[in-house]
Amino acid sequence: MKKLLVLFAAVFCMAAASDPSERLPDPGQEARARAIFAEVRCLVCQNESIDDSSAELAADLRLLVRDQIRSGKSDDQVRTYLTDRYGEFVLLKPAFSWGNAVLWGAPFVVVILGVLLLLRNLRTPRPYAELSEAEAARLAALADKEQT
Repeated sequence: MKKLLVLFAAVFCMAAASDPSERLPDPGQEARARAIFAEVRCLVCQNESIDDSSAELAADLRLLVRDQIRSGKSDDQVRTYLTDRYGEFVLLKPAFSWGNAVLWGAPFVVVILGVLLLLRNLRTPRPYAELSEAEAARLAALADKEQT
């Protein structure tokens, strides 16, 4: 019974997440908008989509997406508009680009290079430099001084 009450509470909370007056009259357009909401990051919360967030900026972004869809823009055009305006960070799953690949791959490359350099330094013995005559004389004097 408790689980059922929790489930109902969750459904009612999700239903209250967006104002019914904001919804698009066309169910197809509203479904498209909801699909885009799930892909767009809330810039305040940063780990939630604008569909899940209750921040004011998320509400503004939902209105913006609905306005774009109402004006006849395609889903790709809406995503492009958002990334042009807010940067690629606004997408929860950014598109593949070489810049993103470098950002994600660079830490792995640095760690691998560090391990390789460490292994190379541990494997190759370092020859000790010979002491100069002045250094040898000073060392001998210090050793004699310690013995006495």
